[in-house]
Amino acid sequence: MLSWSSVTRKPLPQLTEEGCLAGQLLLRYLVSQILLQTDRNDMPIVHPRILEVRAPALNFFVLRDEKGLYVIDGGFIGGWRLLQNALRREGWQDEPVRGIVVSHGHLDHILNVAHLAKAYGAWIAAPRLDADHLDIASGIQAVHLPGHTAGHMGFWWGEEKLLLTGDLFVSYRDEARLPLDIFNLDSQQNVRSIETALALNPRGVLPNHGSLAAPGEHLRRLKRLHKRVSASRTGN
Repeated sequence: MLSWSSVTRKPLPQLTEEGCLAGQLLLRYLVSQILLQTDRNDMPIVHPRILEVRAPALNFFVLRDEKGLYVIDGGFIGGWRLLQNALRREGWQDEPVRGIVVSHGHLDHILNVAHLAKAYGAWIAAPRLDADHLDIASGIQAVHLPGHTAGHMGFWWGEEKLLLTGDLFVSYRDEARLPLDIFNLDSQQNVRSIETALALNPRGVLPNHGSLAAPGEHLRRLKRLHKRVSASRTGN
């Protein structure tokens, strides 16, 4: 069952006609860029049972086991089409999509969730408790990684020692960094959650905002980030 963080409602600012037009043009540009992501190399298998679906500035994942497929977060604008293309390219298009797992309630992760659930007849899970267990792929465990949001979750695949980290960090251009403060509920808590993630001693990590890289490379970047932020907190 899904659970959402409370949202503070504020009046929307007045938009001018020029502002609305600029917004529409920007939206059209973003959609066009997303739909142009058709190259096979942009949608790699990062593990034989994990498919990474890539779009500009974000990505999401499909996990496969003997029962079918499980979508980990649902992507943003154009995510439905990107998912269909990725499944066809890897020959997974005839596999049943059994479930959708959500790390947190931000729009770039949940925009397509309801549509995917209806289209596939899939269940939706948004674990609310640390150590919640999902009976997929020999067992996936929810790991509470708050900071980005209060209920932000990662997903630990213990059999393969891989951690899907959601928006715990971003990983581009050979460097990891924290999400911008404006997108975080508590950036200091985010740092503590990085320590929680590394304490699992993963073999690799998979962020939802990252460049095309192996899980081990993203882990290397995350460790370097942790070293930097730890040094800044101690003044070294």
